[in-house]
Amino acid sequence: MHILIIGAAGMIGRKLTENLARRGTLRDQQISRLTLADIVQPDAPETTFPVATIALDLTTPASAKRLIATRPDVIFQLAAVVSGEAEADFDKGYAVNLDGTRHLLEAIRQEGLREPYLPRLVFTSSIAVFGEPLPAAIPDDQLHTPLTSYGTQKAICELLLADYSRRGLVDGIGIRLPTIVVRPGKPNKAASGFFSSIIREPLVGFEAILPVDESVRHWFASPRAAVGFLLHAAELDTAPLGQRRNLSMPGLSATVGEEIAALERIAGSKARALIRHQHDPAIANMVAGWPQNFDTRRAIELGFRAEQSFDEIIEAHIEDELGGRIA
Repeated sequence: MHILIIGAAGMIGRKLTENLARRGTLRDQQISRLTLADIVQPDAPETTFPVATIALDLTTPASAKRLIATRPDVIFQLAAVVSGEAEADFDKGYAVNLDGTRHLLEAIRQEGLREPYLPRLVFTSSIAVFGEPLPAAIPDDQLHTPLTSYGTQKAICELLLADYSRRGLVDGIGIRLPTIVVRPGKPNKAASGFFSSIIREPLVGFEAILPVDESVRHWFASPRAAVGFLLHAAELDTAPLGQRRNLSMPGLSATVGEEIAALERIAGSKARALIRHQHDPAIANMVAGWPQNFDTRRAIELGFRAEQSFDEIIEAHIEDELGGRIA
C-alpha cells in the first residue's frame, strides 16, 4: 500500500508519520511506500519500507499532478494555513486552503480518466465551518455559517469532497477536527494557540498569556486523538456515510477555567500562577463566535473516539512530549 501525507511537516503530519512508521500496516495491508509532502522538506522516519520526502507548493496544479502521478492508495490532506494567518492574509488563505485541495481533487479526477483510480482521501476540515447562531450542541447537519475566511475555505472544500465522492471520482471522508491541545513545540499563528500555551508553557516552568476570559467554552481533543481520527477515517467503510461525507469528530467541551483547573490538579498551584491574563479584543471577538459543544453521536457510532476529560488531555501531553515528567 502506498500512502501519501500532504502537510507532513506539520505537527499532526509528523505524529501521523511516526505512527504509520511504527505500525507498518494500514487497512490490514503492509505499507509498501510512504510519500511525505509539504512546503518544506519533511523529515523521513526510520522504516522498513521506502519513504520519499518532497518539498513543493500545493497551490499549483502541477504540484498536485506530480503527487497523484504515483497513484497513492490512501491520501491524507492535512496541508492548511491556520485560522489567524488565513484571516490576516486573504490571498494566501484561499490559495492554500481552497485552491490546494481543489487542485488535488482535480488531479485525482484526471488520473482516473487516464486509467481507473479511486483512492481514499482523508481531508482535515474544522469546526470553524460553523458560526453563530448555534444550538447548544451542534449536530452534523447544522447549516454552515462560518465567521472567518478559514472556516469558509474549509466549508467549500467539504462541498467539493462530497461532490467528487458522489460522482465516484474519489473515496473521500472529511473529518472536522476539534481544537487540538496540547500542541507541542512553538506557538503557531492560529488564533486558538493560547488554548495550548496556557498548559504547555506552565508545565515546563514558563509564563503563558491568556487573552480571553476563563468563562470561554470550546471543543477540544488531543494530538493523540487526532492521529486516531485520521487512521480510523482511512480504514473506515465509507458506505454508511452515504452522501454525507463530512462529519464532526468527538471531543470535550470545556471552559478555559476548567482547562486551568485540570492543570492545577496535575501540576499544582505554581503552574497555575504562571498564567497571566492579558485581554486581547481581536482574539476575544474571534473566539466568541466559535462553536462550544457538539453532538457527535454519528462519529461515535462509526467508531471514532476521543478523551473524556481535560485531565486525560494533559496527561497525554505529558506522556507523549515530556517523557512522563513535569517541571
